[in-house]
Amino acid sequence: MRNRIILVLAGVGLVGGGISAYVSGQEPKVPPPAFLPASDPYAKGIYAEGIVESYQESGANMNVYSEVPGVVTQVFAAEGQTVQRGTPLFAIEDSVQRGTVEQQQAQFEAAQALLAELKAQPRPENLEVAKAQVEAARASLKSAQDTYDKQKRSYEIDPRSVSKDAVDGAENAMKVADANLKVVERQLDLSRAGAWIYDIRNQERQCSALAKALASSTALLNKYTVRAPAEGSLLAINVAVGSYVSGQGSFDPYTQGYLPAVVMGSPQDYAEVRSYVDEILVHRLPDHKAMQATMFIHGTDKSLPLEFVRIQPYVSPKIELSNQRLERVDVRVLPVIFRFQKPKAFPIYPGQLVDVYIAER
Repeated sequence: MRNRIILVLAGVGLVGGGISAYVSGQEPKVPPPAFLPASDPYAKGIYAEGIVESYQESGANMNVYSEVPGVVTQVFAAEGQTVQRGTPLFAIEDSVQRGTVEQQQAQFEAAQALLAELKAQPRPENLEVAKAQVEAARASLKSAQDTYDKQKRSYEIDPRSVSKDAVDGAENAMKVADANLKVVERQLDLSRAGAWIYDIRNQERQCSALAKALASSTALLNKYTVRAPAEGSLLAINVAVGSYVSGQGSFDPYTQGYLPAVVMGSPQDYAEVRSYVDEILVHRLPDHKAMQATMFIHGTDKSLPLEFVRIQPYVSPKIELSNQRLERVDVRVLPVIFRFQKPKAFPIYPGQLVDVYIAER
């Protein structure tokens, strides 16, 4: 019985091994490709990798940076939104600069008030006081004059009635009263003349200097709200509330580099393709006037004809991953820019990679 069980197990093992050997010997079926690679539509074509951008007369997409550094407190816009020139995009914490503006505003208003005070002189109340002082001085002079006249007449009639010292003292008192009257009369003239023109001009310059300082601080405060430099659509917003932004942009932890705070594209019917032609193929490019090209969209069988726009005449390192020229690669390419009309049948977005074939001369 035991031998029979061993023989059965051995037979099962042989059959299982044969099945396993048969199955493992079969070649797996190759799955069909997800999409067919783009084929050259020309008899001789130059292949180039391209990236879709918004159409610009010069340059590429609009990169928006902050002119002042700080922590983002608000983001007003959203990606994909179409904005007008001057539309607020995001705000940066501005408490220190706002305090500076408020301080300079108060200083400017105080200087203006002082200038208005100078121009409003003479003050009516001061004139009344000066006039009263003149009247009082005239009364004092008349009293001193009468006393002197009496003392002098009495002395002339009988020198023994009044001493010579009393007459001289009355005369001196009259002269002092006369001098005092002249002083208060000059003071009245000075009050009537108002503020000195040089004081007014100096205060006007002070107001002008403070106004310019206030305008400069206000202009700097306005930069804490970053606005759209032109009409366009928002392609990418690389800042969030609480993130730090500077004149270099916003730090990207994936590429370990700085990205523009906001990337904008122009809202036009056309888009452009920046195609990168390998430097070893540059000599095969046709004349600009006769250049023909076709764009193929990755993953589809869709293609679009391209219209030549310009060549960026500077061979530079090829962009591979981060869309930044800071990448260190060995391949150098010549950017050739084409444009195409945006199709209505299917969407195409800036930043999308495409295959480009250029007809060889």
